[in-house]
Amino acid sequence: MSEPVCYSDALIEITASRVLFRRYGIFGKARRIQVSDIEKIVARDTTLWTGRYRIHGTGDLKIWFPRDPLRASRDKIFFAFLKGKRRIIGFTVEDSQRVMNIFLEQGLLKPAP
Repeated sequence: MSEPVCYSDALIEITASRVLFRRYGIFGKARRIQVSDIEKIVARDTTLWTGRYRIHGTGDLKIWFPRDPLRASRDKIFFAFLKGKRRIIGFTVEDSQRVMNIFLEQGLLKPAP
């Protein structure tokens, strides 16, 4: 039996135990991350410095952005810090307020430094 979905859109799917990033890889392959592997998630306003115009990939080899051609129009960019990993996942969603509430309930959303 599959786990109930807390949130889903064209970019991401969230359940109580995992986050699925759609169009993550170079060829559009998805990536599934266990919630237990996430150290924290930080939400920031979408600006030039946070990746507003980064459609896909990385510019600094530290933050990887799954494909989102509409990233510049989103109000928030989320950054997922994974336990024991140097790479950060920078991602956007269609309903940022709803996703922030879900991550807050899961204890993952932390204030931006």
